[in-house]
Amino acid sequence: MPRRGPPAAAGSEPLSTTADASDGLLGPAAIRSLAQQLDLRPTKQLGQNFLHDANTIRRIVRTAELRADDVVCEIGPGLGSLTLGLLPAAERVVAVEIDPRLAEQLPRTVAERTPALADRLTVVTADAMRLTELPGPAPTALVANLPYNISVPVLLHLLERFPTIRTALVLVQLEVAERLAAAAGSDAYGVPSVKAAWYADVRRAGAVGRPVFWPVPNVDSGLVRLTRREPPPGDRLATFAAVDAAFATRRKGLRAALAGWAGSPAAAETRLRAAGIDPTWRGERLSVEDFARLAATEPVPAG
Repeated sequence: MPRRGPPAAAGSEPLSTTADASDGLLGPAAIRSLAQQLDLRPTKQLGQNFLHDANTIRRIVRTAELRADDVVCEIGPGLGSLTLGLLPAAERVVAVEIDPRLAEQLPRTVAERTPALADRLTVVTADAMRLTELPGPAPTALVANLPYNISVPVLLHLLERFPTIRTALVLVQLEVAERLAAAAGSDAYGVPSVKAAWYADVRRAGAVGRPVFWPVPNVDSGLVRLTRREPPPGDRLATFAAVDAAFATRRKGLRAALAGWAGSPAAAETRLRAAGIDPTWRGERLSVEDFARLAATEPVPAG
């Protein structure tokens, strides 16, 4: 259910979020205090690693290059560190949080720390992977510290479901950042690279150290910026099926790797040649446009 502004139950006392920064951003002390009062124990299952460094928050907001009229979708706001940084930079922030305790607390934290901006926030209690709509105007930007274990599926789902999102800046595991932004022919290039490129131009936007999170993760993190562009001509689902097949056995040449997808090695070779692709190449040599062109070729009749 959406929550807008700072509602609190009658007679209830809001949790204390004593300021650590002059602009209302949460610091380490406030993060730990909130977690203690909520009896919150961060879980790996939900990918809960909360940002607590004000300079990192400011850097993320600055790198997002938001416009004053942007409607920002934030996934997994947690205790509100990034949310508080986003509110002054956008017209509206719609924060999607799966944990009901955090979703209930977030409007109160914003109302206490930045009361003049409280009406810009809407909180939706939902699983981002099942999100099909958002209240109010359509989102124009995505900014999020994505849970490491589901970062790529969530990102691709949101880009597909909300075509109004023109830009995205996501904080993900460093290895995932490298894969998302990898160019064809590089070692990191794979399924995430190709599928993200269907929707957007993707580039790395810097690294983020471990100490700015609580609890401290055991992996490094990186920022990825995406700028929406027109997809290549072709069918997305058919293209993605070819991508999945090509990288399922990435050590094999495409003639062998696509045999199941096309019906046989010979059928795969026929379709590859029809698309102007060398059957001995491997999947990492193909751009998203190559895969779309391959998927658009006519299936080869059996027998």
